[in-house]
Amino acid sequence: MDTQAPTSDAFAVTTESQLRALYGEALDGAVKKVAHRIEATARAWIAASPFCILSTVGARGVHATPRGDAPGFVAVEPDGTLIIPDRRGNNRLDGLRDILEDPRVSVIFFVPGASEVLRVHGTARITADPALCARFVERGKAPTTVLVVTVTELFMQCAKSIMRSRLWDGKARPDGLPTMGQLIASHRGDGELDATAYDRDAPERLKQTMY
Repeated sequence: MDTQAPTSDAFAVTTESQLRALYGEALDGAVKKVAHRIEATARAWIAASPFCILSTVGARGVHATPRGDAPGFVAVEPDGTLIIPDRRGNNRLDGLRDILEDPRVSVIFFVPGASEVLRVHGTARITADPALCARFVERGKAPTTVLVVTVTELFMQCAKSIMRSRLWDGKARPDGLPTMGQLIASHRGDGELDATAYDRDAPERLKQTMY
């Protein structure tokens, strides 16, 4: 069997208009769910998260690097700024070098047992401030640096990808974790979304739109 990739693609998609012709316009709810601040429900989600993926871009390309520790290892300051400790690693420094060149970052927060994820976009700076690093001492060791992320946008991603992958099969959702409906209602802030109804209808909605 020939597995060589084709040298040309008559079906290549190269413009947004082509994308829209294939997918259609974004649903109104998907547009309205975007927030521009970390509020109470997002704080609770981040506090429950032991793992996130940090995405960066620089002259050497794009990188997605894992970050993890005990739940709540990412701190949320009173003004909504995120503080992410940089724990000991392999010293490739792909993401950190990217941030020196381009401060734009995206962070996806996972909570084991929860099928939704929280996506946060913003700009980051690197600091080795001893006082700030000292806040994140674990087992007697402080991180070498921390990332200070100014949030510009955040929103919830629905459960379908994790449900399809069965990533958390056998893992129970933590008690008290904000629901998707509660998070979206808080992020929208317009009082027009019924969080209870959204969560009630979610299982059937996801079933009908899984594929």
